[in-house]
Amino acid sequence: MTGAPDLGQKTLGPQTLGLPVITQNPLDAGFVQNPYPAYDQMRAAGPLVYWRDYGLACAVSYAAANAILRDRRFGRVPLTPPQTAPHLAPFYAVEGHSMLELEPPRHTRLRNLVLRAFTSRRIAALGPEIAALCDRLLDAVRAGEFDLIAQYAQPVPVTIIARLLGVPEALAPDLLRWSRAMVGMYQAGRSRADEDAAVAATVEFVDFLRGYIAQRRTAPGDDLITHLIAAEEDGARLSTDEMISTCILLLNAGHEATVHSIGNAVKTLLETGHYGQSPVTEALVEECLRHDPPLHLFTRWAYEDIDVMGRIIPKGTQIACLLGAANRCPKHWDNPETFWPTRSTKANLAFGAGLHFCLGAPLARLELSHALAVLSRRLPRLQLAAPPRYADIYHFHGLDSLMVYAK
Repeated sequence: MTGAPDLGQKTLGPQTLGLPVITQNPLDAGFVQNPYPAYDQMRAAGPLVYWRDYGLACAVSYAAANAILRDRRFGRVPLTPPQTAPHLAPFYAVEGHSMLELEPPRHTRLRNLVLRAFTSRRIAALGPEIAALCDRLLDAVRAGEFDLIAQYAQPVPVTIIARLLGVPEALAPDLLRWSRAMVGMYQAGRSRADEDAAVAATVEFVDFLRGYIAQRRTAPGDDLITHLIAAEEDGARLSTDEMISTCILLLNAGHEATVHSIGNAVKTLLETGHYGQSPVTEALVEECLRHDPPLHLFTRWAYEDIDVMGRIIPKGTQIACLLGAANRCPKHWDNPETFWPTRSTKANLAFGAGLHFCLGAPLARLELSHALAVLSRRLPRLQLAAPPRYADIYHFHGLDSLMVYAK
C-alpha cells in the first residue's frame, strides 16, 4: 500500500550497480528523530546511492526521484512475483486488488472508476464539514497540556474517512486500530507479532467491508461505497474485492499521511516561530509538506535497462525514491533546510508523482489546511509542552505524540 521494501531484502549489489554505498540503520534513534542530515550525506555522494541496510538503489535528489516516479518504464509490479509467507496471504490478497500495486491497463480502469466516485467536487464540498469537525474537537480541549496527535490530528482524518465511506462514526476507533496494525507491515524490521497483528486487522476489516458493501447494494446511501458500486466505465464495474481494497487504501494510506502531515506541520510551525504569525495559505501548506513530509520512501521496479542520471538501472532492479531527501534537494530549492511559509510554490514529492500520484492528495491538503487554520484561530497561544518525538515507523515519518500547552 505504501511501497516499502522489507529491511534486508536484497536485489542487485552495489558492485553491479556501480553506485556509492551508504550505510545507515533506519532503526537508529538519531536517524528516526532527524533523518535529514543522513539525507544530506547521501545526496553529497550523488543523485543515486546504494543503501546497504535495505539492499536497494535509492534516488536521493529531486531530479532523480521525480524522473523515476514519472517514467512509465518503472512500475509497482515486480517482473518476478515474490514469494510470500503463507501466514501473510490475507494481507497480500487485499494488496492484489489495490490500485497502488497495479499497472495499466488494470490500474487505469480501476483508477478511472474510483475517480468517478471520489471527485474533486465531492472533496471540495467537504471543506465546511472538516472545519466544523476541527472546531468540535477543540471544544473538548481544556486549558493545559494535551496530546495534539491523539486528540486532534488522528480524529480529523479518520472521522472524515468514516463519513466518506458512510460507516458510523462510532466505528472510527476500529478503523484507527485496523489502520495502525496494517501499516505496521511497512516499518523497517517488522516482527512476526507485527505481521500477525496486520493479518488479524486485515481479516476484520475485510469481513466488515464485505458485509457493509452487501448492505449498500440493497440500501444505497449518499456515501463513497454507494458511489463505488454505481461507478461504471464501458460497462465495467468494480468487483467487491476491488472496492474492499480501495476502501482500505483510502483509510490506511490517506489517514496515516494526513495524521503525520498535521502533526509534522504544527511541530514545524511551533519550532520555527511561525505558528499564529503566518496566515494559512496554499504556500504555507505546501512548504509544510515539503519541509517535513509524512512519507519518506516509495519503491519502483525497472521494466528494462534504464538510464537515470547517467547510471544504468538494470531490468528487474527495485529502486527506492527517498521523498524526504528529494524534498530538501538544494539543486531544486534555495536553502531547502529553512522553513519559508511564503516560499514560491512549486511541485514537491510529498504525495509522489506520475501514474501513482496519491489519489487522496487533494483531501489530505484540504484537511491539513483547515486543521491548521482552525487550530491557530482557536488556540493562538499554543506552545510545545515537551520535546516532540517521532515514532519508529520509517518509511512513514510522523510523531508518536505532540504534547502541547493551550493557554
